Amino acid sequence: MSTKVPITVAKGDGIGPEIMDATLFILQEAGAQLEIEEIEIGEKLYLRGITSGIDDSSWESLLRTKVFLKAPITTPQGGGYKSLNVTTRKTLGLFANVRPCRTYTPYVDSKHSGMDLVIIRENEEDLYAGIEHRQTDEVYQCLKLITRPGTERIIRYAFEYAVANGRKKVTCFSKDNIMKYTDGLFHKIFDKIGEEYPQIEKEHWIIDIGAAKLAATPEEFDVIVTENLYGDIISDIAAQIAGSVGLAGSANIGLNCAMFEAIHGSAPKRAGQNSANPSGLLHGAILMLIHIGQIEVAENIHNAWLRTIEDGIHTNDIYKEGTSKEMVGTKEFAQAVVARLGKKPEKMKPVSYNKNAKPMDMSIYKMPRRPSEPKTLVGVDVFFHWPGTDPNELANQLTQIINDEAVEVTMISNRGTKVWPHGNPETYCTDHWRVRVKSVSSSNGIAPITHAKVLEILNKVTAANLEFIKTENLYYFGNEPGFTLGQGE
Repeated sequence: MSTKVPITVAKGDGIGPEIMDATLFILQEAGAQLEIEEIEIGEKLYLRGITSGIDDSSWESLLRTKVFLKAPITTPQGGGYKSLNVTTRKTLGLFANVRPCRTYTPYVDSKHSGMDLVIIRENEEDLYAGIEHRQTDEVYQCLKLITRPGTERIIRYAFEYAVANGRKKVTCFSKDNIMKYTDGLFHKIFDKIGEEYPQIEKEHWIIDIGAAKLAATPEEFDVIVTENLYGDIISDIAAQIAGSVGLAGSANIGLNCAMFEAIHGSAPKRAGQNSANPSGLLHGAILMLIHIGQIEVAENIHNAWLRTIEDGIHTNDIYKEGTSKEMVGTKEFAQAVVARLGKKPEKMKPVSYNKNAKPMDMSIYKMPRRPSEPKTLVGVDVFFHWPGTDPNELANQLTQIINDEAVEVTMISNRGTKVWPHGNPETYCTDHWRVRVKSVSSSNGIAPITHAKVLEILNKVTAANLEFIKTENLYYFGNEPGFTLGQGE
């Protein structure tokens, strides 16, 4: 008998315990060799004052087993509670979120019979860094962080996944026509790494039209790689147009640890009714079995599930008169899958996993620190909480206050749009102003200043009772500016 693999299991909140019990029943009956450590996470811990939703003993289990099968949880409404999903992904370094999505027509209603794609979502960065601030009476901020190493490894993962799974095309989604540096970096690295995979077709779409195309013709996509927020949104779109969000599972993969889950929430209003569809969590568990090398068990369960769907045994979320044959509850659906273990679908294509596949080499995702580039400080953006409405007045004040031969005020913007000099009176302004102070240009256009000069500027505006709330230094990296122009600058 094979050695049992230790895994950590959390039954979660809402419908979580029901669908987890159903999933574990199927895994056990299929012969999965698992040693289960159960932990408690989620709403009960939040309400006990543990704002992360997970305690230290649970982290000990996760770090010991390094494999986490998690049911959905409920995060209480209101401030002060951080998303446990995001916390777990980032704490364990689960940089790649893998969400397969396919249709099961005509047994599950969908307009897209040929859909079979995988979304590879960056899992740690972007706006999900969760760095937010209230800066003025009227303005709140959320920082979007895109790193070169984070981008390099998620894009390489997408290409490696495509090669390992016989996929033919990788598509990148970004918004680099607007966010030139963050999304621009993502697109640039996609193009660069893509050159190493000549056997894979490559394409790029701006996220808005790409999402529209995904919704209209999903069969044209194979593997999609994208940033955290975009990936979260489009994976739910893809799952829904495939037939139901309740059918989709996902894997969260890191260098040493992995987490597997359904993509849907805890649905507390449906808890305790034996009506929830366990398929999403079961598909997450199938991905887990592949990850830990129990591929034959994964294939057996997946084909039994397909046969169950093909036989018209459906939970109420996908039940359809004329197509479905029997509406069943959570437990009964699990029993139906178990009854079909060893069988394959007769009309849908059976799954066949490569039982000789080698585990993915995760060492290629250990990103070394790049050598630092030479950088030159040439100015500073100073953000002010200023109650006035006329940017000319603010510019006049600052010109007189700073009064320095080495630097000058070159621009004032409001919500990213230039309002001085030569602003448009129709531009709506809040109480949040960005003032760009740069060195007076030298003959080559790049004149350095010192950090002491930045502090001198800040001391001057403070002495004049102007309230600055944030600064961003302006650097050149080599001969390339490390900052964008204001809209209209």
